[in-house]
Amino acid sequence: MADLAVGFAQQLRLRGLVVPPDTVIAYAKALGVVGLDDRDAVYWAGRATLVRRPEDVAAYDAAFTDYWAGQASVMHRSHTAVTQRTLAVDEGGEGESDDAGDADDVLRWSAVEVLRHKDLAELSDEERVEADRLIDALRLNGPRRRARRRRPANRGSLDLRRTVGRALRAGGEPVHLLHDAPGERRRRIVLLIDVSGSMAAYARALLRFAHAAVRARDGVEVFALGTRLTRVTPVLATHDADAALAAATAAVPDYEGGTRLGDTIGEFTERFGVRGMARGAVLVFLSDGWDRGDPAVLGEHMARLSRVAHRIIWVNPLKASPGYAPLAGGMAAALPFVDVFIEGHAIASLEALAEVVAA
Repeated sequence: MADLAVGFAQQLRLRGLVVPPDTVIAYAKALGVVGLDDRDAVYWAGRATLVRRPEDVAAYDAAFTDYWAGQASVMHRSHTAVTQRTLAVDEGGEGESDDAGDADDVLRWSAVEVLRHKDLAELSDEERVEADRLIDALRLNGPRRRARRRRPANRGSLDLRRTVGRALRAGGEPVHLLHDAPGERRRRIVLLIDVSGSMAAYARALLRFAHAAVRARDGVEVFALGTRLTRVTPVLATHDADAALAAATAAVPDYEGGTRLGDTIGEFTERFGVRGMARGAVLVFLSDGWDRGDPAVLGEHMARLSRVAHRIIWVNPLKASPGYAPLAGGMAAALPFVDVFIEGHAIASLEALAEVVAA
């Protein structure tokens, strides 16, 4: 029980939940009481002991599905939404088949794992509901940078002001020398999402990913790229993901319309980027790279952004296609100024993007 509880707590921490050791101990004791026969009891034992905030429920559900799907051997029955099927591999002759219990190999697969790697453009309505839940559980934790303010530390430079202040309270004798060190702050993350017609199959999921990022931490900005630039950060700040998505699509007048990447990225560069929003930030472009404008304009603005940004990441859903090459004018013009070029066609790709941003 203790090993299972610790392993599950680790999965929750990887998804951004705060899980103190005392709650893990409580969960292990709860498992000892309810046992492992009933999956619903295991689920609610964890909900009652490990989840402290309503906004963490989605991440808890995703972690529970992934972790306990691999622990089927210790459970006798399941009532949760996890789909697990067993395929007995027949290694007998053509005219004979062994019983399923005598098969040498057993192939088990989880519907969630299959869904993570399925193209977002090919999801059914039922799969899209589950995909939304998985996307809502994603967390985007960016890198940190040195801050101007200094913080107390056990070693480092002598903090003269605090040392003298404590000495005055001790009769003027500097009994204790206090130190400080440079503080840290999170780098800003800017998501620029292509919502043109060519990205219609992916724009909805990408906006939902952006909502999860805005809700997870501060310092995240989101812009929609089409024939014009639209800042959608305020409408994504609401707790309800479906309401935020509806508000974002309504706020973008050219949603699923044309695309002028050079002009819209240029507008971001002039109005927001070079003036401060892009300076020292991680810029994430989510686009297929199709541009109706002059590619040279896009290349010029990307060059300017590359001189002020900490890192530029380009996420292209088409990159996963067999034989893909970045030959489109806009993509070819932007690529020399991109630090990381990754695919973005599936939930697993978005999980990889979160890891790249945090690197």
